[in-house]
Amino acid sequence: MTQQSIKSSIKTLLKERNAVLLAHNYMRDEVQEIADITGDSLALSMEAARTDADVIVFCGVHFMAESASILSPQKTVLLPRLDAGCPMADMVTVEGLVELKAKLPGVPVVTYVNSSAAVKAESDICCTSANALKVVQSLPEQEIIFAPDKNLGSYVARFTDKRFHLWEGYCPTHERLKPEVVRELKAKHPDAPFVCHPECNPAVVALADHACSTTGMYDYCQKSDARKFIIGTEAGILWRLRRDNPDKEFILASPALVCPNMKLTSLEDVLEALETMKPVVKVPEEIRIPAKRALDRMLAIPRD
Repeated sequence: MTQQSIKSSIKTLLKERNAVLLAHNYMRDEVQEIADITGDSLALSMEAARTDADVIVFCGVHFMAESASILSPQKTVLLPRLDAGCPMADMVTVEGLVELKAKLPGVPVVTYVNSSAAVKAESDICCTSANALKVVQSLPEQEIIFAPDKNLGSYVARFTDKRFHLWEGYCPTHERLKPEVVRELKAKHPDAPFVCHPECNPAVVALADHACSTTGMYDYCQKSDARKFIIGTEAGILWRLRRDNPDKEFILASPALVCPNMKLTSLEDVLEALETMKPVVKVPEEIRIPAKRALDRMLAIPRD
């Protein structure tokens, strides 16, 4: 089948199944092109929950499909590639978190949404890369456990006096971006702001003109008067940046910024998932309910 005929078959099946197709910002270009909704992981799950779709096809990684199941337990959630995992999410286990909580009684756990449903269920509150500081500031306690991303935690800690107990997790893809590479690019393109994700190493974030979530990058680059940008996050973001800003230039900070897990899902996988209605991701109620409590507590924080 040609790519066009696969896309056509996918669109037909989406209608037949009353399904919505979600694609994370780091997905392959052709997957983002056909998606009903593109965006950050939690925002996608929240938008899908508001639709009247019976089926959610999540082009992302496993923890994202779990979040969709947490927020939409009545819907069928399909993850076209069940082997699309997240190394950072795998770096924190329930057993390890329970052990740390026992060593630090009364210290609340703030867990990045890039984590399993089971870990969220052991947490007090969740956060995204966009609202992490606000979440931390919402807590009365002066000490927090921050899991699993030590880089995001280090970034947030810069803006608060609270004491952080950082879990030793990180995103291998963002960690591959080295500060010396960024310095070279900044010297070569002095007119280009360096925009990076706070999942990058603190030495890289320190060089940023702006550090933010992927959604924040879209907003920043669109509103900025600059005509050229150095982008410090996964390569998949370039598709939408270039589509929405055809008159601007975007330079990927490193060819190493490619997540193999995010690139697993192909159009063929999406089509097969819709044809077979598999693989299904379903979070059991005993995990879903406490995990949703941690998400709901985050969502209850007033927005600006």
